[in-house]
Amino acid sequence: MSTVRSTARSTVLETEEHQALRAAVAALGKRYGRDYLARVAESGGHPDELWADAAKLGYLGVNLPEEYGGGGGGIAELSIVLEELGAAGCPLLMMVVSPAICGTVIARFGTDEQKRQWLPGLADGSRTMAFGITEPDAGSNSHRITTTARRDPDSGDWLLTGRKVFISGVDIADATLIVGRTSDARTGNLKPCLFIVPRDAPGFERRQIPMELRAAEKQFELVLDDVRLPAEALVGDEDAGLLQLFAGLNPERIMTAAFAIGMGRYALSCAVEYAKERSVWKSPIGAHQAIAHPLAQSHVELELARLMMQKAARLYDEGDDVGAGEAANMAKLAAADACVKAVDQSVHTLGGNGLTTEFGLASLIVASRVARIAPVSREMILNYVSHQTLGLPKSY
Repeated sequence: MSTVRSTARSTVLETEEHQALRAAVAALGKRYGRDYLARVAESGGHPDELWADAAKLGYLGVNLPEEYGGGGGGIAELSIVLEELGAAGCPLLMMVVSPAICGTVIARFGTDEQKRQWLPGLADGSRTMAFGITEPDAGSNSHRITTTARRDPDSGDWLLTGRKVFISGVDIADATLIVGRTSDARTGNLKPCLFIVPRDAPGFERRQIPMELRAAEKQFELVLDDVRLPAEALVGDEDAGLLQLFAGLNPERIMTAAFAIGMGRYALSCAVEYAKERSVWKSPIGAHQAIAHPLAQSHVELELARLMMQKAARLYDEGDDVGAGEAANMAKLAAADACVKAVDQSVHTLGGNGLTTEFGLASLIVASRVARIAPVSREMILNYVSHQTLGLPKSY
């Protein structure tokens, strides 16, 4: 199946290296495609072959430091990888979590030992790490996170207690980067901290959540019942708080945008190919403006979303965390909306065929909603833009 090309490849907005990376990843994705991912999801397995090939070619760790086996690039490069795999119909959701969030946080704030222990494996794909922040009662309010970490005064160990929900890939991850809260000895207030929790840690339990979403990556509810961790399980400075947290959340938003743009491009490609070949009267249905214009509009919106994603990635890679936070939120919102519209219009273009297993678009109706919901809702992004960018008063 032909794909709708990224017009960014022929412009000065991307370097020759980025254009070459796009082409190489697109070629890898073409060897696997949507059928491969559907078979994996149907069997209850994981896309191990694709993950291994992407790792072998250096794509999984393209954003991690060279001294630890990575490519020495940034989120800009990693987002290209995820987008192009998505455009081929085989996005790797764990890329959002393992190298983008966890790898970035450890690379920026981890101890030398944590970097030596985790970054080479995250870069070559031999190790993966999940990310646990969402809680049943906290929702979008991170200040209501109730997972707490307290020190054992005798041993110096940490004891974590709490619950997490909708955590991806815990069954295959070697560890989960858990967001907990510790008590500030000076003020008594709770502050966010990050802990590496091994998969087999005593008291760390998981329950799979049945999902309508057809994906290889499974979702889990986690229970932490006095999970004992050594002092070195803490990532970074105990007092850094939100700085370290958003070092992971901003890449997560950028990568979610890449995920959505890739998915939207894939759906649009299916619709364009179908509209070129399907004839009901004397000409292909794509010749009719009622079909052509909505598809063209979707293409425009996906391209605009990519521009904001590229801006967010560049700001983040340059170290502008504040600017990247604003742009990452905008990119995530724009890409999610563009993706949902592209999928909807593509299904509509195919009519009844759009709901068949043969064409594989119907499953994207559910999948496209993920980008609107996670990791933060579009309403909370609009709240952020309202009071952070426009200076309007908070409603909460």
